[in-house]
Amino acid sequence: MPVMQTRRRFLTGLSMAAAASLVRAPAAAGEDALETTTIRLSKIAGICIAPQYVAEELLRSEGFTDVRYVETVAGEASTEALARGNIDLSLNFAAPLITVIDTGAPVMVLAGVHVGCFELFGNESVRSITDLHGKSVGVQGLGSSPYLFLAAMAAHVGLDPVKEINWVISADPKVKPIELFAQGKIDAFLGFPPEPQELRARNIGHVIVDSSADRPWSQYFCCILAGNREFVRDHRVATKRALRAILKATDLCVAEPERVARHIVDGGFTPRYDYALQTLNEVPYDKWRDYDAEDTIRFYALRLHEIGMIKSTPQKIIADGTDWRFFNELKRELKA
Repeated sequence: MPVMQTRRRFLTGLSMAAAASLVRAPAAAGEDALETTTIRLSKIAGICIAPQYVAEELLRSEGFTDVRYVETVAGEASTEALARGNIDLSLNFAAPLITVIDTGAPVMVLAGVHVGCFELFGNESVRSITDLHGKSVGVQGLGSSPYLFLAAMAAHVGLDPVKEINWVISADPKVKPIELFAQGKIDAFLGFPPEPQELRARNIGHVIVDSSADRPWSQYFCCILAGNREFVRDHRVATKRALRAILKATDLCVAEPERVARHIVDGGFTPRYDYALQTLNEVPYDKWRDYDAEDTIRFYALRLHEIGMIKSTPQKIIADGTDWRFFNELKRELKA
């Protein structure tokens, strides 16, 4: 099916209630014209950042005529692409954004989008986070989102993640940590959708921590929106309108999960509709109005600072790398 036809069917097929809530009203008095009509977002694997992928037509309704999803080059994380100015905005887990802000990279955190999607799986020898002491844990790489999230979790329960956990990175980049876990070669694995859905379907391991349900992780945003600092500085109207589109798309994930799942599969963002729909029904996308984004940055920055993974204090990270004005305005504007 042609991509344009898929997009058109997606928007016209929305329920009356959902469509009515997403139609953009005329620009409010005093809302200036866009400084640019081009917006570049990252295209990376993963279902939980569906609001970013389903926002395209909403971005067009905000006045963007050139909406690009940019695939990062091999070995480049979306945080690096953001810092280099290769993309303008991207959803990501809080911790990798904190680590790049700590280095002085031009990244600005703008909003919280959804709570919890990571799940920690273990074998029979791992029943709690403290059981990771001396165990082998697979990650995509040191500095990756799973590594940083697990390091923060370990520090929170008193483990030294550098000295007391055996981190395993596959020598073959084609062999992912999920397969090492499935083959019994590691003791634990932190996955993000569709990996937890796949492990449950294959009846492999058991869930130790579900970040959407288990405290304290469920009390903080998981994925947050960040922008390149220069883009945000020079395109404040465009930044706010892009954020508005993504937050509306987040509400759409709650209102129309079946259509969103079909859209991201048809768009090539993820291969399996069943895992996509399961994720959309499990991740609490409806909580973005209720949580404190700054508190999320403070919480993870404190954990990372305690274990020496960042030099900056949480206060400095917040001062140097966050701007909540757009988010606070849109919380008032887009009341449920």
